[in-house]
Amino acid sequence: MWNYEKRLQYPVKITQTNPKIAQVIITQFGGPDGELAASMRYLSQRYSMPYKEVTGILTDIGTEELAHMEMICAIVHQLTRDLTPEEIERSGFDKYYVDHTLALWPQAASGAPWTATYFQSKGDPITDLHEDMAAEQKARTTYDNILRLVKDPEVAEPIRFLRQREIVHYQRFGESLRIVQDKLDSKNFYAFNPEFDK
Repeated sequence: MWNYEKRLQYPVKITQTNPKIAQVIITQFGGPDGELAASMRYLSQRYSMPYKEVTGILTDIGTEELAHMEMICAIVHQLTRDLTPEEIERSGFDKYYVDHTLALWPQAASGAPWTATYFQSKGDPITDLHEDMAAEQKARTTYDNILRLVKDPEVAEPIRFLRQREIVHYQRFGESLRIVQDKLDSKNFYAFNPEFDK
């Protein structure tokens, strides 16, 4: 169960619309390394995680990723609100507009729609945590790329905040991997797996 606090994790207050920037940033909503995939990944993996403290970390980070998705949606919304048809057409936002008007819909910057194939949930704690660490680094790289393209401080500041959280999540998943490796010990899938000893 979640308690919803009616405020963004980091404030988003964008005063100038810019649909070109919105087309880039939307990838962190519905792209391959975006916040929607991250939240679904961690909130799905927690059910098969055998260690409570790691289940708690997956739940905490998965929940925070939902908050990050909310921030990305707020940024895209504020960058595209009240656009005229001429602004939409001039900016190249017309293809998105035809399908979704100015509503938020999960897609990558390339226009590819979100798909559950963007994440994996294997049920093997070591495999899943390596997936999670890689996902956090890919998201950090995507934020790096966005920051190379976006110079507006009203947009860049919340993006910098999100980038920093990817680094923290990577570190937390690294700690979780050490917990799992210590607890697996004699059951370590790499050293001893009775299914392969027949």
